[in-house]
Amino acid sequence: MNLFTPLTLGELELSNRMVMAPLTRLRSGSAGVPGPLVVEHYRQRASLGLIVSEGTYPSHAGRAFPGQPGLVTPEQLEGWKNVAEAVHAEGGLIVAQVMHAGRVSHEGTNGGREVVAPSAIAIDGETRTYDGKQAFPVPRALATAELPGILAEFVQASRDAIAAGLDGVEIHSANGYLLHEFLSPDSNVRDDAYGGSPANRARFVAEVVTAVAEAIGAGRVGLRISPEHNIQDALEPDAADVRATYGALVDAIAPLKLAYLSILHKDPAGELVQELRARFDGPALVNSGFGTVTTRDEARGLLTDGLADAVVVGRPAIANPDLVRRWLEDLPLNTPDPLTFYGDGAAGYTDYPALAH
Repeated sequence: MNLFTPLTLGELELSNRMVMAPLTRLRSGSAGVPGPLVVEHYRQRASLGLIVSEGTYPSHAGRAFPGQPGLVTPEQLEGWKNVAEAVHAEGGLIVAQVMHAGRVSHEGTNGGREVVAPSAIAIDGETRTYDGKQAFPVPRALATAELPGILAEFVQASRDAIAAGLDGVEIHSANGYLLHEFLSPDSNVRDDAYGGSPANRARFVAEVVTAVAEAIGAGRVGLRISPEHNIQDALEPDAADVRATYGALVDAIAPLKLAYLSILHKDPAGELVQELRARFDGPALVNSGFGTVTTRDEARGLLTDGLADAVVVGRPAIANPDLVRRWLEDLPLNTPDPLTFYGDGAAGYTDYPALAH
């Protein structure tokens, strides 16, 4: 098994084991519509075994950032249809990452809508809005009776993604957004069936994943988690609690036989990641990059050592549309420009050169 052998993830047949990470790029304008520039960006990277789209919101209230794309309006869905067709024309696969921002939002970003979360606890910090930088607001805690409505938004967005021609969805339960906020004991202090114990905090994520799997088929659904990532105030400082919480989540979804579980963690060889992988008992994607950039040698080693079924890469995929060829032939890489990761325009998005054949 190596980076360049095929892999089956549920209903998805990958040509190689290099997966493009979900990468926030903010090129979809105020209307959240993926336009020709976004189409070209994803088309260029279609040689990767699987593309996971940037986080896309399932409801206007779930929007996190200016320029973030959505899966809500007919125009947005038409934009994703164009993306899917372009990727497929190049022989690639793409899934939509469905992401509700939760408290990682602001009324100045989401069109004046109320910011909601598991509990009424604000993130300590500021966010970029259409009106400039603003302090994160104190969110309103979702009532128990509202949770089926949020779940329905994930289901509808997932159905719409499939209808638009995307190959599946990845449910985003990582990096401090809404579903991760339910998992973290720092952001979830509820006293109903969705708070308190590790199993209770894992409950809503499991319910969302189960409902989406029933709606579009488990073989087209992945789940993204980032235990112990401690970002955007979704803190998980207690290792025993982390193991119990994510263990409960993985045990709840393992019988579904999802396409994959994607785990972002700085130590993919460590006990936590490998225990979760074993309990999931299905294809596991690992993403060690975030603090550090994933290298070719590290990616190869993760597979050679049997620590993952595929490797998720971010910054190398940003800067090298032909990353598969470059890693296969051990060719030099373009250097990513962090100043252009977020924002408008082609610079640092579609203008990284591919190697001449």
